[in-house]
Amino acid sequence: MNNHEKLRRLTLTGVLTALTTVATLLIHIPTPTKGYINLGDTVVNLCAWILGPAWGAAAAGIGSALADLLAGYAVYAPATLIIKALMALAAFYVFTLLSRKHGSFPARLFAAVAAEAVMILGYAVFEGFLYGSFAMAVASVSGNLVQGLFGAAASVTLFSLLSRRTIAR
Repeated sequence: MNNHEKLRRLTLTGVLTALTTVATLLIHIPTPTKGYINLGDTVVNLCAWILGPAWGAAAAGIGSALADLLAGYAVYAPATLIIKALMALAAFYVFTLLSRKHGSFPARLFAAVAAEAVMILGYAVFEGFLYGSFAMAVASVSGNLVQGLFGAAASVTLFSLLSRRTIAR
């Protein structure tokens, strides 16, 4: 990778990190379980598909953790960093695995659903330990499920729209 490509990738990573933060904070609907529903997962999946596994995981994790810090959910920031990075890795690798056999759209849809499953499971485990109650963690699953369904649908749709215009992948 030459210096121009390195600079391009680093710049795009910074932009997608910031976009992840803004998308997470833009529409911020608190849930009874102390979490919130947001648009961040849409960008988390896009980070993976545009930047690849390492840079995508970094942008997704850092951008989402920054949003938690800015929104007053600092206790969630370390877990969010890990969970959102793992989501991006799942989105990238499931897409890569399935796209050869099933085509881009179905592979992207399954990849987004897999990434959202990582999010739902990740936060359920984290909240189980955080609150000392897996019953409380199970209660948060419904809010995360709504966020996940929206994030999966929106990311697949947005990527399809963007790729027709700008992304050569």
